[in-house]
Amino acid sequence: MMTNKDSSQNTGMKENIFESSDSTKMNMGHLKVWFTAGMGFFTDAYDLFIIGIALLILEGNGAGFTISKGSPYVGAGLILSSAIIAAIFGQLIFGRLSDILGRKAIYGIEAALLASGAILSAFSFNFISLFAFRFILGLGIGGDYPMSATIMSEYSNTKDRGKMMALVFANQGIGSVVAVFIGLFSVTVFPTDIAWKFMLAFGAIPALLVIYLRRKLPETPRYSALVKGDKTQTEKAMKVVVSSAEVENVAIAKKSSLFEFLRNYATMLVVTAGSWFLLDMAFYGTGIYSVEFTSSILPSTSLFNEILIGGLPFFVGFFGYFTAVGLMDRVGRKKLQIIGFFMMFILYLIVAAVLETKGPNVTGYIIPSSVALILYSLTFFFIDMGPNTTTFITPAELYPVNYRSTGHGISAATGKVGAAITTFTFAALSTSIGIKPLLLLLAGTSVVGGVLSLFLKETKNMPLEETSNEKIVTQSQTSEQ
Repeated sequence: MMTNKDSSQNTGMKENIFESSDSTKMNMGHLKVWFTAGMGFFTDAYDLFIIGIALLILEGNGAGFTISKGSPYVGAGLILSSAIIAAIFGQLIFGRLSDILGRKAIYGIEAALLASGAILSAFSFNFISLFAFRFILGLGIGGDYPMSATIMSEYSNTKDRGKMMALVFANQGIGSVVAVFIGLFSVTVFPTDIAWKFMLAFGAIPALLVIYLRRKLPETPRYSALVKGDKTQTEKAMKVVVSSAEVENVAIAKKSSLFEFLRNYATMLVVTAGSWFLLDMAFYGTGIYSVEFTSSILPSTSLFNEILIGGLPFFVGFFGYFTAVGLMDRVGRKKLQIIGFFMMFILYLIVAAVLETKGPNVTGYIIPSSVALILYSLTFFFIDMGPNTTTFITPAELYPVNYRSTGHGISAATGKVGAAITTFTFAALSTSIGIKPLLLLLAGTSVVGGVLSLFLKETKNMPLEETSNEKIVTQSQTSEQ
């Protein structure tokens, strides 16, 4: 009798126990996992834009307390970056815990942090309390990245995995658009001292909706089989997306130390983390300060119009997310990421070139301002069609099951470092050096991001065990006699 305990296979099992779930068509089970995972990203994007609107009120418009926006914008910069800084810790902590304790053990905790942070932020009474409550919110946002990405990847079928993960991330697009409407609604219906509170509290609703669903979702098939070696739990998990699932054998993935993981996957970590870092510099730099960028193009005389004009790029970006959904499994992650970075580079250069400036101030444009706004808004489309979506997807496909959410957490946290840098510094830089140099800086980061993406491994239409070079070292039952 011969067992598999003495052999090590690089990319899967002799019999693929996930064949039924990998080959099944997209169904209601997949959509349930999508909804459960996606609401966190709705909240993330909603918060990204809504805090910028809230600060328009808190910067001296009679909202109860004032956030100083004097040079070098320290107060506003700290508030804008507090959730992002906290997200770095959330991504690293939740990413590692998910691999150690299991996805199910902690899934839902980050949604509870999201909800409580949003509600508490609405009851902030001074600068310190708002900073602290948004830090709690940020921990939840950060934790949601590796958790939801890993869970969606491990429940998806092979053919539609990119589409399903892109759909999870597309909730960012929905969240951004909803933020614009809630901002407009709030300043129209409520006095300013209530409007900003309503804006911030609204972000708790989507997180509260899915806490129960997250706690009830079974452990993922791959973690149940490859890490826990639990045949019964594997079958239960697979039945979420497959009507009938019978597993004869469960396999155990090779375990390695964190040092071994970092050594073996160092090159890929540089690619996934580095490209996410460069992407987030652009995404958050243009996202949080969208109102300032757009107001330099089309000046506004009212808070309502300022919010509306500032939100226009997000409406354009909305279509980018769903373009990515349609193309992800056809074109592939690598090509979309390179195309997106290249188009960002071109558009940033064009918008910078048409600006007429005097010192840090924009004095006009050499083309109609409406055309300049369209060109600027198109950067959001290509960001969301390309690297904003692909940098989220690939880390959940390229790393082995024991370090999948760890690798995703490291990549996402590195991205948030880039986001924190631009969020905290762009407010001061937009005043001291002006918008044009910032656009040129973003063009430069896009070039580097595109070059780095050339080293990305394509993962479309490949099982996770193949994309991650998973090593299977044992099977629970005899595989050959």
